[in-house]
Amino acid sequence: MPPFSTPTFATGSSHTRRSTTATLLSVIAAGSLLLSGCAGSAQAEGESDAKPQSGGTLKVAYDVDPQCIDGQQQGTNVTLNVTRQITDSLTDQDPETGEIVPWLAESWDVDKDSKTFTFHLRDGVTFQDGSDFTSESVKENFEAIEDLGAKSSLGQTYLDGLESITTPDERTVTFTFADPNVQFLQATSTMTLGFYSSDTLQKTPEERCTGDIVGTGPFSLESFEHNKGIKLSRFDDYDWASSLAKHDGAAYLDGIDISIVPEASVRNGSLISGQIDVDTSVQSQDEKTLDAQGLGIVSRPNPGVVYNLVPKETGDIASDKAVRQALVKGIDRPQLQSVLSDHQAPATSVLAKSTAQYEDLSDLLAYDPDGAKKLLEDAGWKAGVDGIREKDGTKLSTTLTYWQDAPFLELVQQQLREIGFDLQLDKKTLAEVTAKQAEGQEEFTFGNLTRTDADVVRNYFGAEEQNSNSRKPGKIDEALAKTTSEQNADQRTKDFTEAVKLIIDEGYSIPIVELSGVVGTGENVRDFAYEASSRYQLHDTWLDGE
Repeated sequence: MPPFSTPTFATGSSHTRRSTTATLLSVIAAGSLLLSGCAGSAQAEGESDAKPQSGGTLKVAYDVDPQCIDGQQQGTNVTLNVTRQITDSLTDQDPETGEIVPWLAESWDVDKDSKTFTFHLRDGVTFQDGSDFTSESVKENFEAIEDLGAKSSLGQTYLDGLESITTPDERTVTFTFADPNVQFLQATSTMTLGFYSSDTLQKTPEERCTGDIVGTGPFSLESFEHNKGIKLSRFDDYDWASSLAKHDGAAYLDGIDISIVPEASVRNGSLISGQIDVDTSVQSQDEKTLDAQGLGIVSRPNPGVVYNLVPKETGDIASDKAVRQALVKGIDRPQLQSVLSDHQAPATSVLAKSTAQYEDLSDLLAYDPDGAKKLLEDAGWKAGVDGIREKDGTKLSTTLTYWQDAPFLELVQQQLREIGFDLQLDKKTLAEVTAKQAEGQEEFTFGNLTRTDADVVRNYFGAEEQNSNSRKPGKIDEALAKTTSEQNADQRTKDFTEAVKLIIDEGYSIPIVELSGVVGTGENVRDFAYEASSRYQLHDTWLDGE
């Protein structure tokens, strides 16, 4: 990887001011970011020099309903893919290098302790309702995220320890944290910290969830109907795209129509027939068919916490460390490739390879069924007549509810049965799973969490954060605490690696597969691109032949 150098930004407005510390933090955010897979944008062969055209409506099919359309509240990929088109952020992140670059903030300064962050805003930005975007807008939005409390689980961890927000003038806003908060600069590039108009922030969280939102982004929300679709229209006055954008001014597309189509076969057929332009969830078995039809496939690995089983320490069987450790050893991850897309890969850590601060820990995830059996035997879990282990009348069995398209779980189920663990799979809708998890009765949950910065580990597993394991604070939290103040990229990576090793050793995460977005695109779709967190950025997307 080439060495980093201090960047120079041309923002088209006032001069760029940026401190050495801010530049250092941007390099830290980049860290050891390595992207694998077929990252990029949709482009027909032989037409890479075609001139972008304005007009047309992009027809997109999702596999699940987003439930809540407000990205400040909801953290699912479906919601955030929509929110990215409606809202902008203070900064953006280069998907190739991880560099933090200007967007609504043209420059920033960070103090040597990473406690004070000052952003200098660009001129001329407005919300889609015509109101001005100012430093007060930034303050109002971030305070609203704090007020959401648990409804904004991602936002709370980004703003953890925030003491004050000051606005000395309309173009300057300063955040002061009680403790060092290195991750905050990268957090300002996320959709969760995108901006809504003052009127939107006066709405109840429930009203915002159902679609009553106005942002500064290239597209405005026209309608949202649960389990049917979402309509976005171009914001014609838009003229403040990210410094990473390929063009200035309004988006090329007139609009975006999103339909909810759960059946993969229907989405596949609709893409081939031209009824839709984009299938956002292509199945592995359909990839060759699309390729044979001359249709494009665009993919990019999701950074952050991989698809993993997460045991709750308060459970009847998950409270047993031997059980948790046996599950880590009982999965043959390389074998999972047989049921995965060519664009996906088995997990080699709790973190995906596309995450800054990632290190390969596949040796800790090696398949060792004999070792798993011994752990269970020594802990008193004896095989029953059906092969499933028991202890004191309790079966080594659990039911896992999930909503994601994860056919590899069936192979995991078979593998774990070999060591005497009965994993029952129960696929439900996102709404059903969300409701069930809210009850807090499940011993194991399944999922992932996307972010390009490894602070996602602290958010997911920290005892004072989401605490997905329902565990008490300990050595893991001590290791994670060091990452919030460490500015040296190499040392920060070491600190995260220490924490991840402890998480694996305790069996608090059973990593399975790296999530990768695999999108099918029609022949006329151009520049359908991913941003750094592997969500879609459609400002530059256009339709050929419209």
